[in-house]
Amino acid sequence: MDQLYSIFFGQLQNVNMSFLRFLHEKIDWTNRLIFILGARGSGKTTLVFQHIKKNYVNTPKNVLYASLDHIWFSANSLYDLGTSFVMQGGKYLFLDEVHKYKNWSQEIKNLYDAFPELNIILTGSSILEIYKGQADLSRRAVLYSLPGMSFREYLSIEGLVNYNDISLPDLLNNHIEISSDITSKVKILPAFDNYLKYGYFPYYKENIISYHARLIQTVNVVLETDLPSVENIDYYSIDKIKKLLYVIANMVPFTPNISRLSGKIEVTRNSLLSYIRYLERGQIIQTLEQKGGRLGKLTKPEKIYLQNTNYNYAYSGSQMPDKGNVRETFFCNQLKQVAEVDFSEKTDFNVDDLYNFEIGGRNKGREQIMGLENAFIAADDIEIGFANKIPLWLFGFLY
Repeated sequence: MDQLYSIFFGQLQNVNMSFLRFLHEKIDWTNRLIFILGARGSGKTTLVFQHIKKNYVNTPKNVLYASLDHIWFSANSLYDLGTSFVMQGGKYLFLDEVHKYKNWSQEIKNLYDAFPELNIILTGSSILEIYKGQADLSRRAVLYSLPGMSFREYLSIEGLVNYNDISLPDLLNNHIEISSDITSKVKILPAFDNYLKYGYFPYYKENIISYHARLIQTVNVVLETDLPSVENIDYYSIDKIKKLLYVIANMVPFTPNISRLSGKIEVTRNSLLSYIRYLERGQIIQTLEQKGGRLGKLTKPEKIYLQNTNYNYAYSGSQMPDKGNVRETFFCNQLKQVAEVDFSEKTDFNVDDLYNFEIGGRNKGREQIMGLENAFIAADDIEIGFANKIPLWLFGFLY
C-alpha cells in the first residue's frame, strides 16, 4: 500500500486548480458511496484529484486514491486494500477505473457493509452499468454522470468569460437579455466555431494539432479495452462495431434502415441493435427515440448522431463536416444533459414533451413551427435573437 500512497502524493502535487468542472459543486461529497461515470477524457480523474487537493491539502493522511488498472492489484485485492486503509485510520477512498477490476462490485459492497466509517468514491467508464455487477450497488451508490465540457465551460477554461449556467425556461424566456449581456463581454461566434471543432474534452488543451487524432485513438480504446472489460464480447464483434461506427460517421444524421444496415455490416438485426446501444453507452453516438417510446437494447432508434461535434470534425478527415449536421449534433448533445430530447415528425427535436425546436442558420424561416405551441428556432451565426428565434450558441450555457 505504501507504493500506492507514493504514486498518489506525486500525482496530487501536479493537479491544476485553475478550472473546475461544473459537476464538482453539484456532487454531495458526504454520501458514503459515490459513483462518477463518464466518457474517457471527460475529466473524471482530474475532478476527484481537485476535490482532494481543495479539501484535504497536498498530503492527506486519511485519504487514498488508487487506479484499479495499476499492476499492484494483480497481486493484491481491493478488499484487502480497503481493510488495511481503514485499519490505519483511512476515511476517504477514491478508486479510479473500477471497470478494469474483475470483481469490483462484490468487493465494494463488502467494504461498504463492513466499514460504515468509510467513504468510497468510484469512477468508471460510461459503458458501465452498475446494476449489472455481481453485487447490485444501485441502491447504495449515488450516481453522477460527467459529460464533456459545455460551451459555457469552454469559454471559462479559455479565460474568455465566466458565466453561470442557465436553466432552459430562463433561456427561452430571457434569451435576448442574456445573449446581449454575454456578447458584450466576448466575441462569441469565433469562440463558438472553435468549440465545435475542439472544445468538448478538456485534454484538447494539451495539443490542439493532434487533438482529433487522439479523439479517434480514444474511441478505439473504448471499443477495444473498456467495452470487453464490461461486456462479454469478442474481437470479431469489436471489428463489426468499428465498421458500424465508420458507416454512421459518414452518414449522420440519419434514420437507420436496420435491415439494410445489418446487411452492410454483415450481422444480425439483434446484434446490430446491441452494437448501436454499446456505442451510445460509450458516448460515441447519441440517438433519438419517438416521444413516449421505450428505449431498450433491441429498440430501433429513430435518428442517430455522433455524440459531440468534435467527433464530426475528427471523422470528417480533410473534408469539412456538413454544417447542418454539426448544428443538430451540438443542440442534441447540450440539451440531453439537462432535458429529455425526443424525435419529432413535425420539427427537428421535441424537448421534455413540451418544447419544439427547429435548427438552422441565421436565415432559417418560421414556416415549420407555424401553429405549434412552445416552438422555437435555434439559429446559428447570430449573436442575439428575437422573439422565438434564439442563438444556437446560447444552448451551450445550460450546464
